[in-house]
Amino acid sequence: MTIEAEEPTPEARKLPTGRIARTARVGGLVTEQSMRWAGMRTANRVRSPERAAAAQNERTAALVNELVEQLGRMRGAAMKVGQVLSMVELDGFPEEQRDALQAKLAELRDDVPPVSFSKLERLMRDEFGGPLSRVFSDFDERAFAAASIGQVHRATTLDGDDVVVKVQYPGVAEAVETDLRNAMMLLPLVKRLAPSLDAKALASELRERIVEELDYELEAQNQRRIERLHRGHPFISVPAVHTGLSTRRVLVSEYIEGERFEAVRRLDEPRRDRYGEIVFRFYFGLLYRDRIALGDPHPGNYLLRPDGRVGFLDFGLLRDVSSSRADAERGIAHAVRAGDAAALKSALTRRATRWYAIPGERRFSGSQGRRDRERPPLDEERQAEVKDQLSQFTLPAETILIRRMHMIVGVVLGQLRAGADWGAIAAEYLHSEPPATPLGEAEAEYLTRRGRPSRN
Repeated sequence: MTIEAEEPTPEARKLPTGRIARTARVGGLVTEQSMRWAGMRTANRVRSPERAAAAQNERTAALVNELVEQLGRMRGAAMKVGQVLSMVELDGFPEEQRDALQAKLAELRDDVPPVSFSKLERLMRDEFGGPLSRVFSDFDERAFAAASIGQVHRATTLDGDDVVVKVQYPGVAEAVETDLRNAMMLLPLVKRLAPSLDAKALASELRERIVEELDYELEAQNQRRIERLHRGHPFISVPAVHTGLSTRRVLVSEYIEGERFEAVRRLDEPRRDRYGEIVFRFYFGLLYRDRIALGDPHPGNYLLRPDGRVGFLDFGLLRDVSSSRADAERGIAHAVRAGDAAALKSALTRRATRWYAIPGERRFSGSQGRRDRERPPLDEERQAEVKDQLSQFTLPAETILIRRMHMIVGVVLGQLRAGADWGAIAAEYLHSEPPATPLGEAEAEYLTRRGRPSRN
């Protein structure tokens, strides 16, 4: 990455880890915002429709700002609620306000306040069995990036390698159960922003995710596996893991430089299209070629490198997909493509696959919309797909991760306003069809050199 996190504020230094402190913070947030929301609805009874809509938009904006501020301090499972919301499209707002609200929610995945280094240093001394000088020749005490479970620092190993060190926040693991209970308290607020979310299923999803993400040794294994699959790839980059330096609460990886997602969104259309296709190919290739589902493909987890490759980060949630499940997904996509209604017993399934199953050039307009252009029908359907898929957490575990991956990749492409024949690209992985683009040809050549089949 090319940015540095600021020095922690006094509030950020005070990471609430006690059960009572964390519960009190969430309870206060819910009570205050619920009262304000009720007051707004009461006042709206005597307002004109226009003034009522404006008041509700204003109250929603205030709710977003308060959620970001409070959840950003808490991290852990409570913050995961906000990160889920950062991928939800906020309908019904003027374009400028919608942009501002989504940018604010994006702070929960990109700009989390760091924790004081002294607390992390004590944890690392315990993990390494001694001072940092035994492991690193240089260690930058300034946070390089911060997230819900841990924060990242740059360092140099004794062998001279530039690395990033992800350190788990002290007390986060102990706060998981409290956070998960508190997440249920937050759901009334969450549903005001995303009414289609399934409350019980969301809590189940959060539990599964956070337990796996707390095990950095598991994440190191996942990352090493994905890095080996893409070593030498022409447009995909995965940082190598320093296995010997990584522990249960500390993960050491190769440092890679690159631009973050918000910078990529400001690029010209051809470069956004290329970037979007790479994101699509990475996740769909892993799923349908390698039968690996990555459950956290949000845009805070990849970087546009100076050489044009896209670097992918964060492999805390990975699940192997059975061949029968992968075949079932291919069957669904094939039925959608063929228009075989008899093979599709669920209209939900049909909506959830249409955007990538049917060939044809399509450009997403994204949550920001397009000025002076009519929104194509596909985007209206995709907005419904996003809402439908967000409520599908009651599906079996394999399917949950697959649906989550499909949904978030679709949202990312929308935020990029990326265009391509997504159906033709997907057909390479789903139906063993020839490469549809120059990137597809480059990947097929790479896989042939590696002795790996490019098609199923």
